[in-house]
Amino acid sequence: MTHSVSHSSITHSAEQAQQWVNELAKDLDWNEQSAFRLLKSVLHALRDWLSPEEMADLSAQLPTLIRGIYFEGWNASQLVCERKKRDFVICVRKNFGYEPEIDVDKAISAVFKLLDRHISHGEIVQVRNSMKKSLRELWPEG
Repeated sequence: MTHSVSHSSITHSAEQAQQWVNELAKDLDWNEQSAFRLLKSVLHALRDWLSPEEMADLSAQLPTLIRGIYFEGWNASQLVCERKKRDFVICVRKNFGYEPEIDVDKAISAVFKLLDRHISHGEIVQVRNSMKKSLRELWPEG
């Protein structure tokens, strides 16, 4: 028995991922390449920040290709970030690359707003509630 993924579902996944990147680029007035790098950096910091249960719950809400980005390079035994806002921001900066002209707090907030628009409210509330208060400032309730 062969299990095949239809061409249309692959196309749909690619379109969804592209839509997320386009929205983020538009929100920040950035090019798509930088928006993609930022999305990836924030998703990786978020993934390493959450408990394994929360991480899995959030991943289930992500479109297929975005989920692939989320797990890319993941190592279960290596938790990178501490749990303070400053550490989260440093984590994103390290992944993204240092660009002095970028307001990282504003950029991270833009990714969180993007997630707000695309992920179920219940899941977002759980993820937000698992964060320290200082980081929640970057993720105002939608």
